[in-house]
Amino acid sequence: MAFTNRAGIVFCAVFVTLLQKLNGAELLPNVERASFPKGFIFGTATAAYQYEGAASEGGKGPSIWDTFSHQPGKIQGNGTGDIAVDQYHRYVEDVWLLKDLNMEAYRFSISWPRVFPKGTGVVNWEGVKYYDNLISELLKLGIEPYVTLYHWDMPQALEDSIGGWLSPQIVEPFARYARFCFERWGTKVKHWITFNEIHSFAGAGYYTGVMAPGRCSAPYGNCSQGNSLTEPYIVSHHALLSHAQVVDIYRKEFQADQHGVIGITTDCTWYEPLDQGSASDKQAAEYSVQAFLGWYLDPIFFGDYPASMRESLGSRLPTFTKEEAALIKGSQDFVGINHYTSNYATYNSSTGEITQTGYRNGVPIGDPTVSEWLFIAPTGMRKLLGWVRNRYNNPIVYITENGVSEANKDQELPLVDQLKDSVRINYYHSYMQNLLLAIRDGSDVRGYFAWSLMDNFEWAVGYTVRFGIYYVDYKNGLARYPKSSVHWFQQILKKKRVV
Repeated sequence: MAFTNRAGIVFCAVFVTLLQKLNGAELLPNVERASFPKGFIFGTATAAYQYEGAASEGGKGPSIWDTFSHQPGKIQGNGTGDIAVDQYHRYVEDVWLLKDLNMEAYRFSISWPRVFPKGTGVVNWEGVKYYDNLISELLKLGIEPYVTLYHWDMPQALEDSIGGWLSPQIVEPFARYARFCFERWGTKVKHWITFNEIHSFAGAGYYTGVMAPGRCSAPYGNCSQGNSLTEPYIVSHHALLSHAQVVDIYRKEFQADQHGVIGITTDCTWYEPLDQGSASDKQAAEYSVQAFLGWYLDPIFFGDYPASMRESLGSRLPTFTKEEAALIKGSQDFVGINHYTSNYATYNSSTGEITQTGYRNGVPIGDPTVSEWLFIAPTGMRKLLGWVRNRYNNPIVYITENGVSEANKDQELPLVDQLKDSVRINYYHSYMQNLLLAIRDGSDVRGYFAWSLMDNFEWAVGYTVRFGIYYVDYKNGLARYPKSSVHWFQQILKKKRVV
């Protein structure tokens, strides 16, 4: 018998709750604004190269992604960010879409070569004006800007002249660029993020070579130059030193007057032991999280890389001087965490190596998605936040990205069917439930940013997948349409009227 009235629905919910209590099951929290702590921030996350377009307009210089995406075969479907979703010209409309979602924050990145076309030297004031306008539009609608300084678009000029992140010389131009941003927008921007996912651009850019600048060595990838065994660690080291320098500048020169905060965004897959009864697999899972997240957060909280990485990598892992260690230790007011999925980890006794996989005996750890790396495994959110809480003495955390992909089915389905994204709604609901459980456990999480506001250029896979809450019609003028998830967010985030 189906209950179709409101009273019946309430009765069913109460009945389920009673069953959970009788069975000793943990009660899952309701996902609505009122369930989160007072002052908790909701927003969406984006990145300049994936959104702005106008790749050669307004005085912008080329980035390594402009170069990389134009190499045939590097991007699925040979897509580029030349136009992307054209936010450079449509930011007013897009900010309104954000407001219509009942969000109160927008995480976006500044394109370094749009501000400094050569990475340093002459300022491109037309590009600066774009960010002036975007920030003003956000604030006009009561939306707080959360600004990322580096989301993978290294100025090509610095890549050509000094080797980009491979050179220790990169610290100085990055610091000059950051100082300019603080000077220009620091009175309006109160949340700064130095880097987005060093792990991703170091690994995919310098280990497998599937992302810009496309460096690697055999057998890890097929690139014309690079060294997969050393360069990811060198790149990461210089990025961490750049982060520390920029945080120091902000704290010494701007924070007291501007009253903002600064942190870094890291990404991490959660790892479960493949064999829950195996001590070596449990250790493999722990080491996997250390080598993913601890690689970047251990230096920031403790002043050095994890001991497990030092032991396994030896001289391939760079060292910090005493001065560098002192500068980087404590270089955060908050930590941003991008979390999407979970994997298993197992220790291979024959090779002495750790293997990571999404499958146990052919069964996936969670529902697979169109992205081969992304399984829907929501309990990983709670477990990862617990790991961070325990290892780093419960720092302030923002979930700066969380979301799920679906295939671009423009050729298969009519528009009306592509707007039905029940998988995305269920994903957000289950991950937010586990986020609430982590907060209940004691994790100090202050905000949540969904990836992403709308469908966009998704790096190496181009436009073949859709992560957006809003649908973008790539064949008809980049029109934006609300998916079912738009209505879901509008409902769970609506603010109750005060009588």
